[in-house]
Amino acid sequence: MPQPRVTGLSGNEIYCMQLKGLTPTGIVVGNSVQSMGFLGSVGSAFRGAIGGEVPAVTEMIHAGREAAFERMVGEAAREGVRGVVGVSSELRALAGNSEFLFVGSGVVGSDATKLFTSAGDAQELYCHMDAGYQPIHFVFGNIAYAMGVVGGISGTLKTLVRGEIKEFSDIFNVTRHHALDRLVAQARKAGANAVVGVRTSVMRFSGVHEMYMTGTAAIHPNLPAEYKASPVTSDLTGEELWAMTSLGYAPVKLLISTSVYSLGAIGGLKSMFKGFVKGEISDLTTLVYDARENVFDRLRADASAVGADEVVGIKTYIVELGSSLIEIVAVGTAVRRLSNLGVATPALPAQAIIRDKDTWLSGESGFDLQSTRAGS
Repeated sequence: MPQPRVTGLSGNEIYCMQLKGLTPTGIVVGNSVQSMGFLGSVGSAFRGAIGGEVPAVTEMIHAGREAAFERMVGEAAREGVRGVVGVSSELRALAGNSEFLFVGSGVVGSDATKLFTSAGDAQELYCHMDAGYQPIHFVFGNIAYAMGVVGGISGTLKTLVRGEIKEFSDIFNVTRHHALDRLVAQARKAGANAVVGVRTSVMRFSGVHEMYMTGTAAIHPNLPAEYKASPVTSDLTGEELWAMTSLGYAPVKLLISTSVYSLGAIGGLKSMFKGFVKGEISDLTTLVYDARENVFDRLRADASAVGADEVVGIKTYIVELGSSLIEIVAVGTAVRRLSNLGVATPALPAQAIIRDKDTWLSGESGFDLQSTRAGS
């Protein structure tokens, strides 16, 4: 009697994959435990005092992720799967070291093409494939960075004055674009002309911040030839990318703009006193408004530079960095209308849109459960 298959794919995901001729075949895993070592720690401490990227930490994290990912791909190849869907990664502390873990759900089909790996879940992957983006390779880019003592002192002095703290803004802008450039470099190496479903996270690691970007390197036969040398990037959801493709739009570039603003010492005191009474705090209102307008202006300038028609899916985030300091981040995908784009089916099936619900809920036992589905 054959062994039953196990998969991290949900019923909706299995349905979507079968529409594309793929069926689940199992879960694949890869891991790597890494240590920075004495020299790496010294280099990180020195670089952290200067500010900017901390190369020793960046390289260690990249090496750990790459080793874990390659082990997962090796396991998939040994098991004869055609693709690994919903690839996810984790970074956790283990006995004073760091463990890097990759998990995905294998799929098989009649098409004997080269093994592919995909960052998006199977529902998102269906949307990508139906819009003409054939998956090739899971790609990632990362950078570890520190604000640094020098930048911190300079920035602190400027917090006495209301307005943008350019030193801080520059660090955040540069680091974010470094991570994106490294993600694109991996896609170019894989022979892709697009990276779709880009997702970004920022976490603390070894006393610094790490920005981590993931996506699916893909090939679309109708994108302009020049995109092979410089793959396009998009953080649109699968449904959004499918919808824009149906309207004849293709992504050009994922745009990121950030500004760090100070309310200033005087403005901070005024806001504090105004907080005791009911009503609008005009200093904070105008500060946040000015900061948003600044990042939007940068997005417009960047979109114009790459020849985009529109910037869609713009999301803004506000982070309070400290007393009277805020960071405003705006992210969106620049798109351009092309004449030869279209989707394979006239409408998405409901199974590609409905988000799956958790079925294991905390009850009277008092357990606080958080579900993590492998490969999704």
